[in-house]
Amino acid sequence: MPIILPEGLASAALLRREGIEVLNAPPVGDTVLRIGLLNLMPDKTSTEAQFARLLGATRQPVELVLGLPCSHRPGVEGTERYGRWSATSLPRKLDGLIVTGAPLEHVPFEDVIYWRELVEICDWAATHVGSTIYVCWAAFAALWRFHGVPLRMLPRKLFGIFAQQVMAVREPLLDGLGITFACAVSRHAEVSASDVPWQRGLACLAQSPRSGLCLIGDERRNALYMFNHLEYDADTLGLEYVRDRSRRADVSLPENYWPDDDLSKHPPFTWRRPAEKFFANWLASLADRRRAQARSRYRAALV
Repeated sequence: MPIILPEGLASAALLRREGIEVLNAPPVGDTVLRIGLLNLMPDKTSTEAQFARLLGATRQPVELVLGLPCSHRPGVEGTERYGRWSATSLPRKLDGLIVTGAPLEHVPFEDVIYWRELVEICDWAATHVGSTIYVCWAAFAALWRFHGVPLRMLPRKLFGIFAQQVMAVREPLLDGLGITFACAVSRHAEVSASDVPWQRGLACLAQSPRSGLCLIGDERRNALYMFNHLEYDADTLGLEYVRDRSRRADVSLPENYWPDDDLSKHPPFTWRRPAEKFFANWLASLADRRRAQARSRYRAALV
């Protein structure tokens, strides 16, 4: 189905060149899910395109609503079409929300310049959005905000493709992913399972013996904490390696990425199908929720 993006985005032009249908306004008569993207990544265009590809690969029409915290550094290239969000300027009703990661693992949460607005957005989403996916650093930040779970720095970057074990086989969001699924991992920190207050209704949905926790569900706050990167393109880890290598000589190759660790070979896109399936399941759950709300309103109107 088409993905609906604000007019004039560089990511929209990129997706159209790939043959993906991109609209600038919702089609008349179609039921379109409004999905917010709070994009905290430095490369806005790549991040928009990554999530838009996955959301547009489903049978559900999706409008992507772009936002930044009000205190986010102004003047960033490619943010002209972004809304500035805070407690007083939140978007109109969203069915779902994705909050991206950010390269801030070494910064205390309260020292992040937009921390106050991010807290306001997280608190609002917990009660006003059908489901919010917090990705990587955003997952660390939201767990700290809601449950006081600390972020633990790793001695070296956890970097590569790792098999994740499905821990909740009856969870609809993981339907079709199998017993294990591949996932891209790129982070300097982790959350320890021993620090998580599981008794508060949190559930481990996927994890890896090598890369640790992958996905935690928080039903009470309509939240999913994803510490890894299903949204990454096939070449993203390779580009990160080249970038990091240009800055330091002691950078290790991403694990399980290039066949035989040969940089001349194309890395297999082993996490693409699990990523598409996960986001299709997520959107289906949001569509079911909207239909249930519509039925409830209809019944109430008949009373």
